[in-house]
Amino acid sequence: MEAFLLKMSEVEDPNPQDKVWMNEVRELSYDLEDAINDFMQSIGDKDEKPDGFIEKIKSSLGKLGKMKARRQIGKEIQDLKKQIIEVGERNARYKSRETFSKMVNATVDPRALAIFEHSSKLVGLEKPKAEIIKLLMEDDIRPPVQQQQQQQYPKIVSIVGSGGMGKTTLANQVYQEIKGQFDCCAFLSVSRSPDMMNILRTILSEVSGQRYSNTEEGSVQILITKINDFLLDKRYFVVVDDIWDMDTWDIIKCAFPATSSTSRIITTTRINNVAHSCLSSFNGLIYNISALGMVHSRQLFHRRLFKSDQDCPSHLQEISEQILKKCHGLPLAIIAISGLLANTKRTEDVWNQVKDSIGRALERNPSVEGMMKILSLSYFDLPPYLKTCLLYLSMYVEDSIIEKENLIQRWISEGFIYKEGRYTAYELGERCFNELLNRGLIQPGATNAYGIVQCCRVHDTILDFIIFKSIEENFVTLLGVPNPTIGKKSTIVRRLCVQGVEEGNSALLIADLVFSHVRSLTMVGGLLEIPSLEEFRHLRVLDLNYCSKLEDHHLENVVRLFQLRYLNLKGTKISKLPKQIGRLECLEVLDLRGTSVKQLPASIVNLGKLMHLLVDDNVQFPEGVAKMQALETLEYVNASIQPLEFLCGLGQLMNLRNLWLILDFEFYSDTEDTLKRMFLPYVPHVPTWVGSLRNLQRLYIEAVIVNHDHLCMLGALPSLLFLHLEDETESNEKLKISGEVGFRFLKIFIYGRFFEPVDLMFGTRSMPKLEKLELHEFRMVEANSLGFGIENLPCLTSVKCTAVAGDDGIVEAVKTAMERAASTHPNHPSLLFQRLR
Repeated sequence: MEAFLLKMSEVEDPNPQDKVWMNEVRELSYDLEDAINDFMQSIGDKDEKPDGFIEKIKSSLGKLGKMKARRQIGKEIQDLKKQIIEVGERNARYKSRETFSKMVNATVDPRALAIFEHSSKLVGLEKPKAEIIKLLMEDDIRPPVQQQQQQQYPKIVSIVGSGGMGKTTLANQVYQEIKGQFDCCAFLSVSRSPDMMNILRTILSEVSGQRYSNTEEGSVQILITKINDFLLDKRYFVVVDDIWDMDTWDIIKCAFPATSSTSRIITTTRINNVAHSCLSSFNGLIYNISALGMVHSRQLFHRRLFKSDQDCPSHLQEISEQILKKCHGLPLAIIAISGLLANTKRTEDVWNQVKDSIGRALERNPSVEGMMKILSLSYFDLPPYLKTCLLYLSMYVEDSIIEKENLIQRWISEGFIYKEGRYTAYELGERCFNELLNRGLIQPGATNAYGIVQCCRVHDTILDFIIFKSIEENFVTLLGVPNPTIGKKSTIVRRLCVQGVEEGNSALLIADLVFSHVRSLTMVGGLLEIPSLEEFRHLRVLDLNYCSKLEDHHLENVVRLFQLRYLNLKGTKISKLPKQIGRLECLEVLDLRGTSVKQLPASIVNLGKLMHLLVDDNVQFPEGVAKMQALETLEYVNASIQPLEFLCGLGQLMNLRNLWLILDFEFYSDTEDTLKRMFLPYVPHVPTWVGSLRNLQRLYIEAVIVNHDHLCMLGALPSLLFLHLEDETESNEKLKISGEVGFRFLKIFIYGRFFEPVDLMFGTRSMPKLEKLELHEFRMVEANSLGFGIENLPCLTSVKCTAVAGDDGIVEAVKTAMERAASTHPNHPSLLFQRLR
């Protein structure tokens, strides 16, 4: 069965008969695996649950020899056997099984990231970016009568263009370029199914710099009033991305005071009427985004496939031009097709086949039908395991930022990815993530200090395609997501995602749905009126992240979900976990951050497979933590409120790799010998025991006092690659870092001063491997005290300084001195100098 599905998944656009066979076999494979899991549970199997479909069958057959299965489960398996025979008689014999061993060893291709860097900075966007900035910032050139009518209003520019044209990228580039000129800023995405409360909370959070939880009570009007009051006397800049209807804009615009002519707003939309509506109440203009010209299209295309334009082989130049003509300058189409070609042989025959496969679809409709054809080609070119991982993205809300770690953990919990050979499941998950990134099917988001992508987003057009395929294959059932192209949904639900369902409407939506086979349940925002959790007996993933109406009683039956592996309760109102939470023997991920839980039940230490436990720093742990030998991540732990036995037990967690610990600065545990990352906030000085952390690679520390001895101790750490150091030192001592201090392998150094003057000097032979230097939130008092000596850092590639405003002359002198040092440095490091007002 699995071999048949693997084989058929490689067929591009199967005929209707094959699709029927595929759906029947897929549903039977689901049912068979559910029956096997029920059987394993019925006989009280306590062994490691086998990974992979075939392994589960072999393991269950071994158990049959020892005892009888329950009669009901046995009958169910017999019925399934008959159905399988019936389907098999209508199809050819199944062949050998394909495994994860064919997975490529994918890392992020730098050229794939370069696509997004260049498409947002260089390829065809410099001119429109400059034009929009000019429209926003130049003096009003309209007739005096019109100026007088709207002179008090903020200026707005509405960017209009079809999907895949780069509206969001362009708006973001303008935002990044000029946001420093305003008192407060916000960038928000609206999408087709807007959660107005969440949108307004996002605006309030970003302009005020404070977190406004999804669980806070209030109304749309209250939030609008709060935003208005905050912005009333400020010069603000807001980008409202991806507006789909006028009613949504009519609500959002009420949050922006109309009395600030120095404020600016950008909106993006695909719909001309919406763009005109955005201008109706403000002083503004429409900007129609243009497609890329052939020169820029060629640059974007070639940079994904080759090192530069000049490196395109001569035998592929003509076919490249023909393919690009079919893309009509649509950036998303160019990225998708180049991602497809990057995984094919570079021969003229192969590229001609791809060109012919695109056909005349893009010529007929370059924004919709043609894009779907290209995405279909890209999808069918994926190996089976990657198709599954891509379809799972339909579980996430449109325009959402998807955290890589969260996504990979869910893939693993669903059983899409499992440990194989010397690679962990997470490592294989990272390969899948990187491969989707390389193919242009997901877009990179923020990166960490090492330049590693930490999150992603899915373009609206690609998400539409993924949703279509997911529902066609009954992979996901979506409620509350408008999609007129989808036909009748299956009543058998495998994965359920509820987005934006209004209270009182849920009964009609779920009337005919069968929940007993649901493997994944995701609620976005509200809480659907569904049956008791007890009915979801095959549930593996339960994500109730920020469900505002979730209360303790809703979780009473969660302990009956014996196959549950992933439980996300982040940002909900729950105050306690069920006492028998330890019965969830398969649970691997538990997220309780942002809840009201203050005490973990004693049974939690029985979760022998729990690998990632995420709580707030006010949560008390029970005794017996040493039993949780699978733990790899534990955050946040406040050592001062934990029992002594718990702290001693930390030293016995040999798999613990990431510990976020808030502690008395003299506390020490043998656990730290294995730690690679540590976060130490609010300590009076650098603890002496930190110097013994031989394997520590990343350290974030906030200390009141940091002196030369502390630097020497940190510099002696042999594995340290990343150091984020914050201090409030009130001393005349200059912190001088020289070759004698150490830091032989440090690559990234971030230093913050909490708005205090900084007195730091890099001497000769200091930090010989340092590549990135960031100086945060320091106050300028004397220009001659800020000669950092960056010319003594031989491997330096980038410098970022964020200074608190002081005397204008000092600020300019320091900026000029640093620019001069960067220009004379052999590496010519990039320099970003920002001033906080």
